[in-house]
Amino acid sequence: MKTTDVAVPLGEDYPEIREGVRRICADFPDAYWKDLDEREAYPTEWVKAMTAAGFLAALIPEEYGGAGLPLRAAGVILEECHNAGCYAAAAHAQMYTMGSVLRHGSAGQKAKYLPRIASGELRLQAFGVTEPTTGTDTTKLKTKAVRDGDHYVVTGQKVWTSRALHSDLMLLLARTTPLDQVVKKTDGLSVFLVDIRTSLGKGLEIRPLKAMINHHTTEVFFDGLRVPAENLVGGEGKGFRCILDGMNAERILVSHESIGDARWFIRTASRYANERIVFDRPIGQNQGIQFPIARAYAAMQGADMMLRKAAALFHAGLPCGEDANVAKLLASEAAWQAAEACMQTHGGYGYAREYHVERRWREARIAQIAPISTNLVLAYIGEHVLGMPRSY
Repeated sequence: MKTTDVAVPLGEDYPEIREGVRRICADFPDAYWKDLDEREAYPTEWVKAMTAAGFLAALIPEEYGGAGLPLRAAGVILEECHNAGCYAAAAHAQMYTMGSVLRHGSAGQKAKYLPRIASGELRLQAFGVTEPTTGTDTTKLKTKAVRDGDHYVVTGQKVWTSRALHSDLMLLLARTTPLDQVVKKTDGLSVFLVDIRTSLGKGLEIRPLKAMINHHTTEVFFDGLRVPAENLVGGEGKGFRCILDGMNAERILVSHESIGDARWFIRTASRYANERIVFDRPIGQNQGIQFPIARAYAAMQGADMMLRKAAALFHAGLPCGEDANVAKLLASEAAWQAAEACMQTHGGYGYAREYHVERRWREARIAQIAPISTNLVLAYIGEHVLGMPRSY
C-alpha cells in the first residue's frame, strides 16, 4: 500500500463509540473526579464501567474476547473520556500494554492472558521500565534477571510505575545479559510478565509515590523475586524490540487524551467567557480573553489532523514514527495552550477547586513529560527526520 492510498477521516468518526463513551462518562461527573483527587483514590467504579462496556479491550482481537478495533477507534475512546472530564490515564495502559503479549507472546501466553485481560478478570496496567538513576536511558537500566533453573531471579528497582497497586500483572523490562557483554547496547534486555498477586512480599515491594496529580504511580523494588521462565515474553535478550515496536501506538493513543483535554478546556473557557460579566459586559467580548482561546482552538485542530494521519498510517501498516512523534508533540502542547487559556480566562476562580480547572490544568501538564518528553521528541525529529547528528 502506498501512502497516497491512506484515507484520513474527517469530522466526528466512530459516532457510536463516542456516544457510548459519553453515556458512561456522564455517570462520573466532575464531582466524582474532584473527590478522588482530594482522597488520592483510584476510580475503581469508572474502570469497572469502562471494562464492562468492552472499551478497554478495544485493541484485543475478537478471537481473544476483545473488540479487535483499529488504533484510531481506541484513541477516540480515550479522547472522549478526557473530553467528558474523566481521566483515562487511570486505565489506558490496559489498552496498549497487552500489545507486547499480543505481538511477541507465545500461543500459550496469548491464550492464557488475553481473554482474561479482555474480560477484566486480570488487569495488566503496570509497566516497569523507568529507573531512578537511568530515566529514559533505557539500555543502561540496572534491574537484572538471572536464570536459575526454571525461574529468573530479579533484583533491582523501578520508578514511576503507575497503577502497580491496582494491577494484577506487570510488564517488566530487565537486563538478562550485562551491558558490557553485548554487541549492541539494545541487546540483552528481556520482557517478563510478573504476577503481582503472588509476588508481593516474596521479593516484590510496591510503594506509592506521591505526585502533583492523582496518577497512582509507584516505586517498585525487586529483591530476589523468582519469576517463572515461562513468563518470559518474546525470547531472552529480545525485550528492547518488544518495547520499542509498541511506542508508536502508545504515543498515538495518549495524544488522543491531549486532544480530549484541549476540547474540554476550550469548551469550558468559552462558556465561562460568555457567562462572566465584568464592567457590564461578558469578558469574552474582550480580545485579550477571546484570542488566546481561539489560538488554542486552532492549535488543537492542527494537532488533531496530524494525529488522525498518524493513526491512519499505523492502521495501514506504513512507517509512522515521524507522524506519531509530531502528533504527540503538537497534541501535548495544544492541550497545555488550552489549559493556560482556560486558567487565565477564569482568573482567580481557576484556582478554586469547585471549578475543576486547576485539577485538569495539573493533569494536562504531564503530557509534555510522559510517556516521552518533548525534548526527546524534538531529538527524534532532529536526528531521524532532519538528518542532524545524534544529540545524546
